[in-house]
Amino acid sequence: MRPARPALLIAALLIAGLIPCAAGAQKRSPDADLDAYIAKGMQDWKIPGLSIAVVKNDSVVYAKGFGVRKLGATDRVDARTLFGMMSTTKAMTALAVAMLVDSGKVAWDDPVTKHLPWFQLSDPYVTRELTVRDLLRHDSGLGNADLLWVRGDLTTRQILERVRGLKLEYSLRAGFIYQNVMYQVAGEVVAAASGMPWDRFVKTRIMDPLGMTRSQPTLAAMRATNDANVSAAHFEIDSVTRAIEEAPVDPVPAAGAAWSSAEDVGKWMRFLLDSGRVHGTRLVSEANFRELFKPQAFVSAGEFYPTAEITKPHWTTYGLGWFQQDYRGKFVAMHTGSIDGRTAIVGLIPEDRVGVYIFGNTDHAEFRHALMWRVLDAYTGAPARDWSAEFLKLYGDRKAKGAKAAAEQEAKRVANTRPSLALEQYAGTYDHPVYGDMKITLADGALVAHFGPLAENSGRMEHWNFDTFRARLGDGRGGYSSFSFRLAADGTVAAVRFMDAEGLEFTRRP
Repeated sequence: MRPARPALLIAALLIAGLIPCAAGAQKRSPDADLDAYIAKGMQDWKIPGLSIAVVKNDSVVYAKGFGVRKLGATDRVDARTLFGMMSTTKAMTALAVAMLVDSGKVAWDDPVTKHLPWFQLSDPYVTRELTVRDLLRHDSGLGNADLLWVRGDLTTRQILERVRGLKLEYSLRAGFIYQNVMYQVAGEVVAAASGMPWDRFVKTRIMDPLGMTRSQPTLAAMRATNDANVSAAHFEIDSVTRAIEEAPVDPVPAAGAAWSSAEDVGKWMRFLLDSGRVHGTRLVSEANFRELFKPQAFVSAGEFYPTAEITKPHWTTYGLGWFQQDYRGKFVAMHTGSIDGRTAIVGLIPEDRVGVYIFGNTDHAEFRHALMWRVLDAYTGAPARDWSAEFLKLYGDRKAKGAKAAAEQEAKRVANTRPSLALEQYAGTYDHPVYGDMKITLADGALVAHFGPLAENSGRMEHWNFDTFRARLGDGRGGYSSFSFRLAADGTVAAVRFMDAEGLEFTRRP
């Protein structure tokens, strides 16, 4: 190798920060072009408002807001604007358990029934063997059970008690299916072991000590503050992005109900990157903090983020409240948060003590992934890469594939068929042993479906073919839901299958 020329050597030392810059000279920071990158990304992905915090070496080096809190209004997003944390809340639930392990009130491998004697799954063996750790790593065997809290009229205890009626999808610890309801079971373990509800524990034992003064554990608690600096949720419906009502997660708060701001999550990431310390004081032991980030379960490609098609990790795992993968030879812990009209993402590279947290106020705008990787690259010295362009293609292709599948389904419709019975004969109340009742009413010459009391779960039904109808529930954000009626031998209606819920059958009440 040739020796470096003096001018090049001086430039290299300046960049590395090993010699001071000359008077008046400015050292270019990794975020020098970040404002422009975010502005373009928001335009490309149609995001009304976004906030971001970046932590490097125990300092918040970048915390900003962009865009508007609500379309049609002039209020701007800033670093103090409140957004939903959604499933990034799960890391706080896991931390709460770790703190109770420290105090001796819980052990990671305690049977859940030691703390919640009333809790049952459909398999007695799994009920007996299920541990607190299993709740946090999504390997209980229970499939998606979100319909229990989405319907809107069940208490948290009722939701968890009804789980016993659901068939398990796989054997205990033999797979991975992402679970919100089981994280709420973990929240109930926190409450039982600590003597205080999950929301109070998270507020008093985590948020307050970290100085997260604008953060709240639930939507109800956030609203009770009457804070005006709150973003609105947005959804693209019929090709128009508009503000929508909040979709509360409060029935299962430990799964994703917390609210925060870029300013506050900067404090949260500093704590996480300092091995569980705040101002030099430990809130959790180093051993149990490390337990949170140990790979606990393998995650298949189908359960991991589609972005892995581009980041190409060698392995994908789940810790306790964290998805994990390798990237450029380093360990990355990350997690998204999603609910109707909102997005969040957090990414950490503990080895480099760098972290980024991003909030968005529109539904599933995956610029969050692009921006996370762009920041992690910038603060670890990786080559520049236009992640946004690559992910636009990735998710655009997936959207096109979905549209093609929908068109193919539409083509299967048999034209010129009629229902077997008069519309009023389909009206009635239909019951499912776990998911409760569904009411079908007749109004203004059309059937109307009601799954629980919430307007977003009700919709006017239109005939599809034979005895199958479809409806756009609520404001139509979820597209069409299918309802297929089954007739009894005597020609009366016996049941209705709610096809969008994996063909769940609701039996007609006499």
